[in-house]
Amino acid sequence: MHSNKWLNERSMLMIMSVIMPLTFSTWHVLLNNFVIEHAAYTGADIGLLQSVREIPGFLAFTVILVLLIISEQLLAMISLALLSIGVALTGFFPSSIGLLSTTFIMSIGFHYFETIRQSLILQWIPKSKTAVFMGKMLAISSLSALFVYASIWLLMEQFSISYQWIYLLSGGSGLILVIITTIFFPRFKTPVEQTKKLFLRKRYWLYYILVFLSGARRQIFMVFAGFLMVEKFHYSVANISLLFLVNHLINLYVAPKIGQIIAKIGERNALTIEYCGLILIFSCYAMVNDANFAAILYIIDHLFFAMAIAIKTYFQKIADPADIAATLGVSFTINHIAAVIVPASFGLIWLVNPSLVFWIGALIAFLSLILSRNIPASPMLGNEVIFSFKK
Repeated sequence: MHSNKWLNERSMLMIMSVIMPLTFSTWHVLLNNFVIEHAAYTGADIGLLQSVREIPGFLAFTVILVLLIISEQLLAMISLALLSIGVALTGFFPSSIGLLSTTFIMSIGFHYFETIRQSLILQWIPKSKTAVFMGKMLAISSLSALFVYASIWLLMEQFSISYQWIYLLSGGSGLILVIITTIFFPRFKTPVEQTKKLFLRKRYWLYYILVFLSGARRQIFMVFAGFLMVEKFHYSVANISLLFLVNHLINLYVAPKIGQIIAKIGERNALTIEYCGLILIFSCYAMVNDANFAAILYIIDHLFFAMAIAIKTYFQKIADPADIAATLGVSFTINHIAAVIVPASFGLIWLVNPSLVFWIGALIAFLSLILSRNIPASPMLGNEVIFSFKK
């Protein structure tokens, strides 16, 4: 670690965990209302927009090519800057082409940043402390998002500030923080030189599949659970903001605890709890007719995102340290194969039968549950799965 008490790797990761939700949370919480009110979007339109948003995630493997030119740390800062610029411009282009363009810019920054951030955490933080540290990072992100949601509620409800200015304020603030962080923090070295080429390792097969299914499940929550609130239950921006506010207030307390629980009970048991819960939640989404019950489901669903730490710590334990950056780039692409396909295709299913979207989500959670039971009690390099395809 760097000798300066404050200008160290952990501090930088924590500042990054403030900037990302400061910008992205604004984009996300306002999106459904913004596109319905200003661009007359339907479920199919929002599905297309979200599929376009996921294309840079699908191309996350290209991060390895960029790392041939610049360091992971610098790429993280450039990515955060792109994210901030995309968010800042969103309110100025309320047309289909405009929204697709600003979303694409924002998304390049978001997905490159997420790939690099996870890589740096798994390289800079010791294995024994990763789950707990990631839980703390989630809590910090929640605190940042809480500030965003409270600010949006105040600005829109009390001062009637327009979408345009809120997007600009959020993106501009993020960009300023990126510039300050880049100037003041030194360049840190990674413990192991990363392999700068693309590959798939047979021994990581279970990790790849869990990541793929996680991408599909996340899209159903991100795109259609939120859209359900606005389209079926007519939630306003203030309602959605308060719902997100509650989510992140709970996360402040729960996320660090979940990190500790994963460290204690292990990845297999943690993922079993998550997927059993998700089967129940998605089944309830498919049948819900009460706005308050839908809100409760949304809050519980959001809590389970913290359990996804277990997939990352499972990979950290089974990975060759030199494989981390490249594998995370590839895994983001695998995650986003589902993320590119699901919003647009499920948007069409939504037009016919919204409940079917959530029943498919329950099936995905069931498949994830079966696969997660193949994680060993003590995963490590050479002990990646209980049952393999080798004879």
